[in-house]
Amino acid sequence: MEPGFFDPRASAAAQWASLARFAIAEARLARWASQRPLRRLTYEFLRFGVKQAWSCLFGFLMVGLLIATHFFYPREFFLARYDFLFLAALAIQALLLATRFESLQEAKVILLFHLVGTAMEVFKTAVGSWIYPDPAFFRIGGVPLFTGFMYAAIGSYMMRAWVAFDFRFIRHPPIWMVAALAAAIYANFFLHHYLWDLRIALFAATAALFARTWIYYRVHHSWRSMPLLLAALLAASFIFLAENVGTFTRTWLYPSQLAVWAPVGAAKLGSWFLLQIVSYALVIAVKQPREPDAEPLELSRERHRRRLADHSAPVS
Repeated sequence: MEPGFFDPRASAAAQWASLARFAIAEARLARWASQRPLRRLTYEFLRFGVKQAWSCLFGFLMVGLLIATHFFYPREFFLARYDFLFLAALAIQALLLATRFESLQEAKVILLFHLVGTAMEVFKTAVGSWIYPDPAFFRIGGVPLFTGFMYAAIGSYMMRAWVAFDFRFIRHPPIWMVAALAAAIYANFFLHHYLWDLRIALFAATAALFARTWIYYRVHHSWRSMPLLLAALLAASFIFLAENVGTFTRTWLYPSQLAVWAPVGAAKLGSWFLLQIVSYALVIAVKQPREPDAEPLELSRERHRRRLADHSAPVS
């Protein structure tokens, strides 16, 4: 298999070497939890949370840097705050790759998110949609280069979550239709400054395209599911919260926040929802949607039986 590409038959722990050492201990915990219904429910809830946190690793680190540098970074230091954020993001990216916390496949998609996000940032700051109030050496126009990593964090989350939860889909629309919708959404972010804002029409098109699509995800030995539109809305909600952190820390500001900070308006949640569709289209360009089947569940149960039977067995 090409380096950096995931084997769909292997567990998430096998995909990330840094997790493999915990596989046997986790199998023992799962066996203990399976003995009581409440234990099993609690275990699956915690397992879901751990997988989500693992998938959000890059995003957590970036948001943490925004908060830490806002409160503790010395303003008089020779290296501007934005430049520190850029160099820190580069270092984190290199460390994740070197320690195999991130794969080459993920890095390629993250780079694509970086480019797409930076292009939009350059345009939006030029037309005054928002600003970056502090100075920076590493910048393009009015955009500090660290901002691309904020978009990259979304790509990182989606790629890691896809593997951690083994995403599957039913009644998924053709990929070309998703790509066409994503292209229209992305174009509207630019064109609505000069032509009509087609946001309402794009919401309607998104709802129509994905109305019957459900996403299946595997927390442990069984499939769980929810409407894909709900999953996109939930993801957009967390990004919306992160954006409020970004403006509260004065990392970027909207015109209405220049004098006194106020929470970002709810309309931005809709923008992030649409941007989730663009993000999803980028990810499915390399991660082909598949339907759920019994094979991953059987393989998962067999891996746990094997780990418990032979503690020295490698994760596979």
